[in-house]
Amino acid sequence: MAGRNDPNSSNRDIRDDFRAEIREFLGTRRARVTPEQAGLPVYGGERRRVTGLRREEVALLAGISSEYYTRLERGNATGVSESVIEGIAQALQLDEAERIHLLDLLRGAGTTRPPRRRPAQQRVRPAVQRVLDSMTGTPAFILSGRGDILAANHLGRALFAPVYADPVRPPNNARFVFLSPHATEFFRHWDEVANDTVAMLRAEAGRDLYDRRLTDLIGELSTRSEEFRRRWAAHNVRMHTTGVKLLHHPVVGDLDLPFETFPLPDGPSQFLLTYTPEPHSPTQDALNLLASWATANDDIGRSAPADDSQPADSAETPN
Repeated sequence: MAGRNDPNSSNRDIRDDFRAEIREFLGTRRARVTPEQAGLPVYGGERRRVTGLRREEVALLAGISSEYYTRLERGNATGVSESVIEGIAQALQLDEAERIHLLDLLRGAGTTRPPRRRPAQQRVRPAVQRVLDSMTGTPAFILSGRGDILAANHLGRALFAPVYADPVRPPNNARFVFLSPHATEFFRHWDEVANDTVAMLRAEAGRDLYDRRLTDLIGELSTRSEEFRRRWAAHNVRMHTTGVKLLHHPVVGDLDLPFETFPLPDGPSQFLLTYTPEPHSPTQDALNLLASWATANDDIGRSAPADDSQPADSAETPN
């Protein structure tokens, strides 16, 4: 994605980036599906140069010509019908997140608009902040698609105190996961969290490859983290809307937190994240203790929308 931050990129066909993403995404999806998994015959002694499906095998399964599929995988996405996309999705055994990602890339490959130089600032409406603050027993956040914490309630800031320790504003989950030395202790299943984080960033990039703050973040993580680079190259995408997060908080210890996310209509890719512990569980008791600790540490627990007018890479030291 380096070319997307190139100051001379306006002089090149902006669809090239989407075409490259289509080629790499479909190539990685082909590589993971074996002929046996696809229900194709494999003859004894046949020597294959690829571990997954060949292009002509995907075309056969999708019901299109090999030449047409080859052009599509190379990024020639003009006039692709829904039936062709559905056939390819079935042939490559794409899940819902991967189907959406492919549609986003195909749509982008047909665009002619120039890259955005100044992305729209993301704000959290006061009414939404009041909703967060009313959720006194539940840690709650407003996140952007790239993982910025745009707002949080009192308990949320206390829960994510290690993330807020980074002076860069707004705090960013992906930056914490891959660049903070405390992340592997905070997330008890760090490897799973790392995979999910990259998969969500990849899906967000498919929606808009020219979000300057997103490409800057990806560039920073790619430069500074081998763990991120390796996962980014896999081209995995995921919608992670519910589950259980296993944390180790420096004040109250282990927490097993079920979570739910809800999309918001306010601006691009904003969603509400809530953690809801089981009633009368050890995690609920620990959160009650954390709430008391947060009350005594207002500088940590204070809820306030992030000032998104600051560049993502500009350090702001909190009072």
